Amino acid sequence: MSPHPRKSSAAAQGQNVAENPWFSWLARTLRPSAAGLALMASTALVQPALAQAPSPAPSVTVATPLARPVAQWDEHTARIEASARVELRPRVSGQVAQVHFRDGATVRAGDLLFTLDQRPFRIAVDTAQAELARTEARLTLAQQQLQRYAPLAAQRIAPESELDTRRASLREAQAGLAATRAALRQAELDLEFTEIRAPRPGRVSDRRVDAGNLVQQGETLLTTLVTLDPVYVTFDASEAQYLRYARAAMGGMRPDGRQTGTPVQLRLLDETSFTHEGQLDFVDSGFDARSGTIRGRAVVANPHLLLTPGGFARLRLFAGDSQALMVPDAAVLADQSGRMVLTVTAEGTVAPRPVQLGPLVDGLRVVRSGLGPEDRVIIGGLHRARPGTHVTAEQGRIGPSPLASAQ
Repeated sequence: MSPHPRKSSAAAQGQNVAENPWFSWLARTLRPSAAGLALMASTALVQPALAQAPSPAPSVTVATPLARPVAQWDEHTARIEASARVELRPRVSGQVAQVHFRDGATVRAGDLLFTLDQRPFRIAVDTAQAELARTEARLTLAQQQLQRYAPLAAQRIAPESELDTRRASLREAQAGLAATRAALRQAELDLEFTEIRAPRPGRVSDRRVDAGNLVQQGETLLTTLVTLDPVYVTFDASEAQYLRYARAAMGGMRPDGRQTGTPVQLRLLDETSFTHEGQLDFVDSGFDARSGTIRGRAVVANPHLLLTPGGFARLRLFAGDSQALMVPDAAVLADQSGRMVLTVTAEGTVAPRPVQLGPLVDGLRVVRSGLGPEDRVIIGGLHRARPGTHVTAEQGRIGPSPLASAQ
């Protein structure tokens, strides 16, 4: 009999547990290996070192602005107007007999638009012709009587006073003939006025009277005719712009708008480019006291009648040739204060520059002020640049846009 029966039983149970395969697998799984302990130790040592290492500065692409002479154009909001507007009114009174046009039609000079009742005017012409024949007969009689009395008065057979009477009758007949001829021309002119024709090419509005209506001479409005080729385009320029244009003209850098035609270009609201061309033909004599602007007017050809009076358009006015700095349009940013570009200083710090912009030329944006020719403008990697941060600048180059050249 064993002296320690309980210890023997516990040892036997421990041996049975050790021999159980499930407990053996659990022990192997939970026991850390030496390699694992070494990896955990090395990771714990490396993590503080990585957290303390500084991150590299972001990389951006910079380039100096492209300097080249460009034609400066200023954009204005303009309104299209008809170059001529005519209100058609009758020159004689009468009844409208016929309307010869369709409302809103395009007409040529001399096209028949309205016809008045011509019967009363034909009667007037016939009456004037009859009166003319009567005065011609009176003139013939006066001439014959003068021819008869002239020899008798020379031979002292007829009194001299009778000769004077015959001469006066002849002059009176001649004056009467001239008056009747003028009356005939007036009657014929009134008959011609019964046909209301287009005085110039253009487009007519709707008719204001129909056939059968009585119209009064010089009072009744029949319709309106506007000339659409060419058209006027009016715009307002500020005092500063006007002074800049005037000084550029004095320096020979642009034509004088008051004397010669300054080029203009026009773009409609649904167009992406300035396809219509014209020239400035009028500048007002003074500034508007309320707005402080001066009105200008340009003449633009309209062969397809696309430019309609009353519509709005964008107008570009030639402001002269000058040396300009240009940057890609994608490099221009906007904030609440206006437009700006990001530059990189000599120390590698990002610095914003507020700028005044001009038009697009060959896909590049003209910078009027705020930028120097030696400034390094960020043209690539703008999403990685923040004002005041340090960046790594890689040198690039600004050139004309290939898409703009292709267009």
